Amino acid sequence: MPNHQQPFLHELVTTLAAPTQVLSGPNGDVTSSQHVSSAQGVIHADVRVLSEAVISVNGQSPVHIATTDAGDPSDHTDGTTFVSLIRALPVEVEVGADPQLRLDRRRVVTPGRVAETLTFSSTLDVPLQLSVTLALRADYASIESIKWGLTAEPQPLDLSRDGDTWSWSATDLQLRLIAPHAEVEQRDEQTRIELGWSVPVPALGQAAVEWALELVDRGAAVVAAQGRPLAVAELVESMLPVPFPTGGAADARLAPWLQRSLTDLNALRMATPDAPHDAFFAAGSPWYLTLFGRDSLWAARLLLPVDVNHAGSTLRTLAARQGVAVDVDSAEQPGKILHELRRGQFSFGQSSLPPVYFGTVDATLLWVCLLHDAWRAGLPEDEVRALLPALQAALGWLSEYADADGDGFVEYIDESGHGLANQGWKDSGDSIRFADGSIATGAVALVEVQGYAYEAARVGADLLEAFGLPGVDRHRRWAAELAERFRTSFWCGSGPDRYPALALDGAKRRVDSVTSNMGHLLGTGILDAEEERLVARRLAAPDMDSGLGLRTMSCDAGGYWPLSYHCGSVWPHDTAIVLAGLNRAGLLSEAAGLVEGLLQASLVFDGRLPELWSGEGTTGVPYPASCRPQAWSAAAAVTVAEVLGHGELLARG
Repeated sequence: MPNHQQPFLHELVTTLAAPTQVLSGPNGDVTSSQHVSSAQGVIHADVRVLSEAVISVNGQSPVHIATTDAGDPSDHTDGTTFVSLIRALPVEVEVGADPQLRLDRRRVVTPGRVAETLTFSSTLDVPLQLSVTLALRADYASIESIKWGLTAEPQPLDLSRDGDTWSWSATDLQLRLIAPHAEVEQRDEQTRIELGWSVPVPALGQAAVEWALELVDRGAAVVAAQGRPLAVAELVESMLPVPFPTGGAADARLAPWLQRSLTDLNALRMATPDAPHDAFFAAGSPWYLTLFGRDSLWAARLLLPVDVNHAGSTLRTLAARQGVAVDVDSAEQPGKILHELRRGQFSFGQSSLPPVYFGTVDATLLWVCLLHDAWRAGLPEDEVRALLPALQAALGWLSEYADADGDGFVEYIDESGHGLANQGWKDSGDSIRFADGSIATGAVALVEVQGYAYEAARVGADLLEAFGLPGVDRHRRWAAELAERFRTSFWCGSGPDRYPALALDGAKRRVDSVTSNMGHLLGTGILDAEEERLVARRLAAPDMDSGLGLRTMSCDAGGYWPLSYHCGSVWPHDTAIVLAGLNRAGLLSEAAGLVEGLLQASLVFDGRLPELWSGEGTTGVPYPASCRPQAWSAAAAVTVAEVLGHGELLARG
């Protein structure tokens, strides 16, 4: 098998408004070669519609000097400006130290549209005539082939012209290139489009040209969401200034981080074609720009302090696709909530997932918890009532299917042979490790999943009781029994050093590594007050708190590696979930270090927190294949604001 490698993302610039995204180099050019794997491109839904978009001026590439983000937080637009200098001047002039000809390449993305304005500014006292070329190619690579590191050949484009608009199609896609005043030629067997402008720039003046690509996709599984996005400015203002009982001022790092994060969440709003007004947050760019049960639920749940509407629409979208049958190939079971939704088969590495895949052990439980929390947060009663059949089905899955081997715990195992080997949030193949670094096998019962199950049974019973439905006592009794089984089976160590294991493996052995997973138990109710304090103190220890967020695994563990996907890295959503649990448990003093870490990370990563980063410390070493932006990473800013609002943390004055 070829040694394919997933492309790195950390140096790319992402501009997006789901389902459309552009990933380019820092200079703005898209240069996805058919010889070297790259994630660069204009990607719509799950297809790369442009694999090249390269500008030259007078036959040379502009010299890049700066990149600035400037999206409009009031709508779905995301914008980036790439600033470059033109050194190939078309006239003989005396060249000094100061730059004399500048290009501002302004890119704006809206759903189904990418537009650029090229503005040339001159300080020369003579007029210029510039020859500007934009070269475009398309390879129509699927997102899974890009992620897998496969290369693709440019495809011929059958153009038809109508004035300044050129159109073509590819399977379900219809594309329109709008280029006012440009001369358009096709080269390289019609695989390369060259747009050419002759641009007069007046002395001491400016001139601009524009182009845009518009797309219609008739086969996508998800589309841009309709309806009202998050009101970014109003929400930021409502969370600031954070009221400290000590009288200190709000942390200055919070406002810009919230602004960027909420704007990114708006850019990640998506829906399904049959319910375009029921918006959910797509998991992240570029690989997961679709519906993910766990990710979309957690993003909506973390956002609940400021918005209940997206919780309701996320719940409805997932309920509409709830499992109704037993199917080993897709991991579907009655009442189960899906893991992910795609246009077609999604293959990556050894995994091959059907378009609707249910291989997640926790999404069903999180769905129940979100429904309860949204109800308590003010989701209208008629919306809650409409979801009660789905609630009953989800609780039925918990009772009938979640415990495959009858030991009283919720576990998973991939029965298909081509699905995800691990089906909790740490779903990489090597994520479940013992303290000595060895990998757990067999049916795995994750620690955090037992907490989710306890909470789902308990709050599900509360909903049943409130709406006069049967099963209340049965689910409460099941939750109480689970808590006792958990207390007997999961705890490692003794005395003040006790902590919950990561999991039980197929032989019911405790997977004894110290990980962040135990922090997800906080606030679920499965721990008593003393157990919560033990967990909180363990997570606040230096081997877990990196200074830039919570490590996924203790740096003292045998399997630790700071650049491991799940065994030592820092995931901001993971840290935020633990912070929310500490807040619910009233353990705010243990939260201070983690809050400071995420605030510092917001500076390191310019307000747009990636999916994860290295766990080695406060320098902010990126995980190079990390998605950015990521919905639940962006929602972490709201959690930090909520925690700051309930305590005396970071009151600097």
